[in-house]
Amino acid sequence: MFRIAMVATAVTIAFGAAAFAQSVGEKTGVNSILGVAPTTVDFVKQAAISDMTEIAASKIGQERGNAAEKTFSAQMIADHTKTSTELKALVAGGIKADVPAGLDEASQKKVDKLKSAKAEDFSSDFDAMQVSAHKDAVSLFERYAKGGENPKLKDWAGKTLPHLQHHLEMAQNLSKKK
Repeated sequence: MFRIAMVATAVTIAFGAAAFAQSVGEKTGVNSILGVAPTTVDFVKQAAISDMTEIAASKIGQERGNAAEKTFSAQMIADHTKTSTELKALVAGGIKADVPAGLDEASQKKVDKLKSAKAEDFSSDFDAMQVSAHKDAVSLFERYAKGGENPKLKDWAGKTLPHLQHHLEMAQNLSKKK
């Protein structure tokens, strides 16, 4: 009896450590470098935070950006509001994950930095943030579309990916329009 309890404990610890490692791997960027698909919980959290960050940054872009950045920002607000709504509907449909209510600390710092950027630095800061954020989003969605756990969410990630790739191209072109 004791032996069964010990084996059960060892299995629980092993699986718990694996789940924890995946979350840590996603948070640190290791999963992205290795091309490992995020867990469903990590994907939902990161996709939601990505959308919220894009919307917040784009609202600032509409206020402070040049003409190209304002046009880009309007499209980002519309598109990322749409994907946020779709993600929330998928989660409400039975996916065992929580959509965060607000930005995480790292994303909030990026938005705050953009808010406080000097006028002469705003465009370069905004453009660089958009390229970086969309590279991260493309990686996240590619990895989940290829190896995600939940079929509905995996399908949605695959359908959303081309839009994010287009956003990345648009972001990369922002600095060329100066």
